[in-house]
Amino acid sequence: MPKITEQIMDALDVETFFVCATEEEGRNLMLNLIKSWGFTDADVVFAQHEGPGVRVRGRAYVYRPADKYRWLLREAEAAQEG
Repeated sequence: MPKITEQIMDALDVETFFVCATEEEGRNLMLNLIKSWGFTDADVVFAQHEGPGVRVRGRAYVYRPADKYRWLLREAEAAQEG
């Protein structure tokens, strides 16, 4: 059975509101959260300080554009076999 992340076409977006003092702290919290889930390639694509914290959207990349997509290679192998 393939790993769940192998079923992701490109990336995983996560958005939440962190209670924290600054936008920079919110960005760091998001990157640390994504890395704690085992993703090694991540960006913050949106951050906005509002009242008691920061609304942050992070993106964990499984594949960047022009990567070798495992899901595409599997489809090509299946087409050759079938």
